[in-house]
Amino acid sequence: MSEPLAELEDLPQAYRDELEQAGVAPLWPMMRNVLPHGAPQPVTQAGYWNYQALRPLLLKAGELTPVEKAERRVLVLSDPGRGTGAMQATASIYLGMQLLLPGESAPAHRHTPSAVRIIVEGAGGYSVVDSERLPMEEGDLVLTPSGEWHDHGHDGDEPVVWLDALDLPVFVQLEGSYAIEGELQPQRNRPDASEVEYKAAGLAPTRRPGHRARRFPMLRYPWTGTEAALRQMAAYGGDEIAELDYINPETGEDILPTLGFTAMMFGAGQSQRPPLRSSSCAFHVIKGHGRTEVDGQVIEWGPKDTFTAPVFAAISHQAENEAFVIRIHDRPLQDKLGYYEERAR
Repeated sequence: MSEPLAELEDLPQAYRDELEQAGVAPLWPMMRNVLPHGAPQPVTQAGYWNYQALRPLLLKAGELTPVEKAERRVLVLSDPGRGTGAMQATASIYLGMQLLLPGESAPAHRHTPSAVRIIVEGAGGYSVVDSERLPMEEGDLVLTPSGEWHDHGHDGDEPVVWLDALDLPVFVQLEGSYAIEGELQPQRNRPDASEVEYKAAGLAPTRRPGHRARRFPMLRYPWTGTEAALRQMAAYGGDEIAELDYINPETGEDILPTLGFTAMMFGAGQSQRPPLRSSSCAFHVIKGHGRTEVDGQVIEWGPKDTFTAPVFAAISHQAENEAFVIRIHDRPLQDKLGYYEERAR
């Protein structure tokens, strides 16, 4: 066991005053705060947001604030460990519920953070990313990667809601977060790439000499295809739950440089106890009901609910009935930094 380190108060006040005047501070009283032994000591706490409680607040926001006055009409899901108003759901993941009403449009902009939209409810909404029109259907993932122009519109009759997941906290910490506004984009007169070039897994447009695929060739991942793939995998997967990672169809890498997304399918009564992971994560329920324990905190979840877990959390899932869940995590960032880790339970 390491010896306790000296504290700031152990130093004479006169010396502390001299340190402050010089603009320096002793490391040793702070060392264990930033380099705790054995494992991190996260500020992040498990969070839970019941969609049925959020939905009326979103609709009320639509009545109180026109989209022109909001640019993006969003309710932020704040980490309980940091308090309401924190622009973090975990240390590296921002989550927000966004509302678009029939006939509305959100102006075009591009920004340094990357985003994925998980469509929660409604039909008729769409995003335009790099002039590609991306329909929004429940459960779809829609990408707006770093630096890509994007705007939103709504041709339907009912409210459209989606969950925003961004690596915003990373860019804020780096002091590199900013946006640029622009005009609404012209739209290509064709379906998006998920319906044309990348309609089937394992197939991609023919590579011709000198041709380079776009960095983010597929910007929409329709839920219908994801659910069908999960069901097929579950049929032959034995006792393990079916899990599929969302990937770039040209490179096989995660769909964003810093955030990963994993679709999960639970059969009725099926459970999972994943290893302790160094990545923080959020879970969004597409369908079904269940119960998850995060470091001893029990969360009873249902359709469209969202919950989070800090790094190295002990997580146990138990599905009440057939359930589909998307896990959002920061493993891609940790892999790039070379420290992603899993520990046995």
